[in-house]
Amino acid sequence: MGRADARRAQNKGKKPKKKGIRRFFTWKMLLAYFVGMIALGVGAFWALYLYVDVPGEGNPAAKLQSNIYKSSDGKQIARIGDVNREEVPLSKIPKDVRYAVIAAENKTFYTDPGVDLKGTARGLLNTLMGRGKQGGSTITQQYVKNYYLDQRQTVSRKVNELFISLKVQDKFSKDKILEGYLNTSYYGRGAYGIQAASRAYYGKDVDKLSVEEGAYLAALLQAPSQYDWTAATDAGRQNAMNRWNYVLDKMVEQKWLDPAKRKQMKFEKPGDPKPSEGLKGQNGYLIEAAKQEIIRDLIKEGRSPKDAEQDFAAGGWTITLSIDPKKQQALEGAVKNQLLDHLDPKAREVDGHVQPGAVSVDRKTGKIVALYGGQDYLKHYTNNATRRDYQPASTFKPLILVSALDHKSQTQDGKTISPATIYDGTNKRPVVGPGGDGYAPENEDQYSNAAVTVQEAMNRSVNTVFAQMAVDVGLDKVKKTAVDLGMRGDGTGFDANPSMALGSMGASPLDMSGVYATLDNHGQKTTPSIVKSASRGGKDYQLPDAVSKDRIVSRDTADGVTSVLQGVVDDGTANVVQNAQYQVAGKTGTSDDDKSAWFTGYTPDLITSVGLFGEAPGGKQVTLMDTGGDGRVNGGTYPAKIWAAYTSNALDDDATAKFDLETSEPAAPVLPSKPSAAATPSASASRSPSPSRSPQATPSSGASHTPPSHEPTTGPTRHTTPVTPPVTPPVTPPSPTDATDPRPNGGRATPAG
Repeated sequence: MGRADARRAQNKGKKPKKKGIRRFFTWKMLLAYFVGMIALGVGAFWALYLYVDVPGEGNPAAKLQSNIYKSSDGKQIARIGDVNREEVPLSKIPKDVRYAVIAAENKTFYTDPGVDLKGTARGLLNTLMGRGKQGGSTITQQYVKNYYLDQRQTVSRKVNELFISLKVQDKFSKDKILEGYLNTSYYGRGAYGIQAASRAYYGKDVDKLSVEEGAYLAALLQAPSQYDWTAATDAGRQNAMNRWNYVLDKMVEQKWLDPAKRKQMKFEKPGDPKPSEGLKGQNGYLIEAAKQEIIRDLIKEGRSPKDAEQDFAAGGWTITLSIDPKKQQALEGAVKNQLLDHLDPKAREVDGHVQPGAVSVDRKTGKIVALYGGQDYLKHYTNNATRRDYQPASTFKPLILVSALDHKSQTQDGKTISPATIYDGTNKRPVVGPGGDGYAPENEDQYSNAAVTVQEAMNRSVNTVFAQMAVDVGLDKVKKTAVDLGMRGDGTGFDANPSMALGSMGASPLDMSGVYATLDNHGQKTTPSIVKSASRGGKDYQLPDAVSKDRIVSRDTADGVTSVLQGVVDDGTANVVQNAQYQVAGKTGTSDDDKSAWFTGYTPDLITSVGLFGEAPGGKQVTLMDTGGDGRVNGGTYPAKIWAAYTSNALDDDATAKFDLETSEPAAPVLPSKPSAAATPSASASRSPSPSRSPQATPSSGASHTPPSHEPTTGPTRHTTPVTPPVTPPVTPPSPTDATDPRPNGGRATPAG
């Protein structure tokens, strides 16, 4: 046997040795790697634990500084942010109130190790991925963040928070940590600490708080501004109530509250805030709008609403507003001269219920140049310019047309929707098609016409036409278009149903000014901003662009709708705002029972939304009927008059006179002045219950004219100068009152004008 044979015999049954890179990936080597990585991780963790110290003092930024607000010309408007913090020993805080906070924020506080490793790891991952906004920190971690660190969402801050929390847990007792947390947390209304919060919300010291009141303060910790009962929207109040119930239920779960006592508890509404004198008049509304904008931008950066608000409240900001003093004066003067001077609350109760709000935006910059929030911030805390609890009514109708044109939607018999499309405008006509569910809205002044163009329907605010159009386009598509343009899709009652044609959701003058500014900017998304510049600690804060370079809808669509809205001013419900010096596009709106009245309109340079809201004491929505002794109120009365007076004074001498429009949308044909069988409405607008076909046009006896078609006979033309489509002469409605009633639109008795 040779040597080779001997070696083969010796190695017979043995596995061959791995060669190359494979020899580094045996199971023994992988186990060694795993153990080594654990050892390295433990070592790194221990090294960081030894390296990170508990700071000797609290973060200087936690000591409140003032926020300074200036007008666009650099003059100081107000300095807000006096220290509102009073520390109290834990012994002064009732045990039930302490338990309410623990139940809300960290029910295992007394038994956990002070840190939530899983939540911290999730937070680090979200921060690295730019998501942020996660919760889950323990009370110990939140105390460390409040007192030793700051509210920034950075990896280094979160790592420091973890290790300082571990050391604080070893250094201090649970009661001491809880005391520190209760004295450093932010509760809204500028109140740091539970004693300051108790005074701010209930006007009493913390040791006098009931369990119900303590539970509300605990609920506030999640979202102070959103849950502040006085300033919250209906959705915000509902969320606050849900959180309040959650806190009490968790107390029962932890056996800190007797279940029988819990069932008897009722929510204790907090008192109204007491604003600083520096917020008198319009100042408070302007400053609050700027504050909310900065907080909104901080949230977009990845911070939670709670952290963003607390960070802003810590102060140190210098904010210059975009408000133009001349335009602001013009807006306040217009409200006074066109509305307030006509009110006499002693003579008419309704005059004391009128709440005006307005926002005016520069088209090129997207900046808010004037804002009217109410007669006096110290007397009416709610900002009428930004509130979303009233319906925008028919100012929403143009958004349905925007969606129709941008999606190139068709009626149910296949006709492309345009300003020239003919619909059935019969009063109370049931909507046909998927999602319509037989909805049959009333028209303005009981207007009824079996054949009406989209242009004329917009001029006259014909509800049946736009309810049908919303279904033709697709209800979800219409809602998405509206949200893309700047409306809120949640928390405002915005449901995708045909009643959206009446503007049945909630919206603010700020929202509607942004929507119409996007149309004025040829489809470029415009988010109105009241902050001209902002800095903190000498470092400029980067503001997002108010006018995006991206288009939400095409220029063809935006300009086509602008052309249609010029018809509303020239030949429709908004003719009071006509001006020989410049062109105007806009839409009136009046909600059900005249609880709100609107005019939102724009020139080539300036977009302004004016809203009038009926609000009784306690916030109840009431009718505006007989305001100023003038009978009914609609968008063509006080709102349009305020708009016209303001705009004529606000525009500079070199203001652009004409819109620069580029649209292929065809103009509407002139229809007969009365309903005629010669005009054939589209099938989707037909009164026939079947959407499959339209009724045949039958010329009346002796008629010599050619029935108008659904689309113009000539091809679409692109125009670069404003086009005022021909409109239908007024059609006499069934009731003769409109012809003799001197009030605008003849004393409307139905919603959404």
